[in-house]
Amino acid sequence: MTHQKVALVTGAGTGIGKASALALLNSGYQVIFVGRRQDVLEAAIAQAGSLANQAQAIALDISQAEQVKDLFENIKKRYGRLDILFNNAGRGTPIMEFDEIPLDLWLATLGTNLSGTFLCSQGAFALMKQQNPQGGRIINNGSISAHAPRPFSAPYTSTKHAITGLTKSIALDGRPYNIVCSQIDIGNAATEMTERMAAGIIQADGSIKVEDRMDVNHVANAVVHMANLPLEANILFMTIMASKMPMVGRG
Repeated sequence: MTHQKVALVTGAGTGIGKASALALLNSGYQVIFVGRRQDVLEAAIAQAGSLANQAQAIALDISQAEQVKDLFENIKKRYGRLDILFNNAGRGTPIMEFDEIPLDLWLATLGTNLSGTFLCSQGAFALMKQQNPQGGRIINNGSISAHAPRPFSAPYTSTKHAITGLTKSIALDGRPYNIVCSQIDIGNAATEMTERMAAGIIQADGSIKVEDRMDVNHVANAVVHMANLPLEANILFMTIMASKMPMVGRG
């Protein structure tokens, strides 16, 4: 029996999330756009034109367990299944000396970037385990910071390193249920979040340099490629980055 596949994208109102959610719509998915602001999500969906009726906007805070629980209960009632979860939502942190990082900033970053990803993955895992046909794919946005930190970024970098461990654990624990997990590590996609890279950002040697960026649609197309693989195949880790950004080399 065939069915129209259902995808959930967090942080879908802007940037990578919006581009990926729209690309999944164009690829034939029903897509649930999740983010903090209903008006921003609805504006993103409006860009889908005639496909907008295949999308749903749900505003919530993914760091809040009860809100995430309600989200997946609603998905089960409305769609009966979930085929793709793209854990894209995340928050950056201001540049500051390590010993000046306030605890509330550390905890807020963990709440969104790590606990939010865990909660959404857990909700998706439970649904994918129960549904028929069984299984699905969870894609985590790891970031280049899952491999190499920028200066003065301990909270963000710590969460992204942790996402790698979470990805491996889900991939392992999902095997009996045909649930696969992937991680996409993205470097300098041209979005609101990377405008400071285009203006000039601090490097490992303390200098300030402008960094190259790439079209965000390249990331969206990569997410769709990962999503469309049969569940017998998995891209466990993918790195997609602006070719000339200072990722490879010594700083």
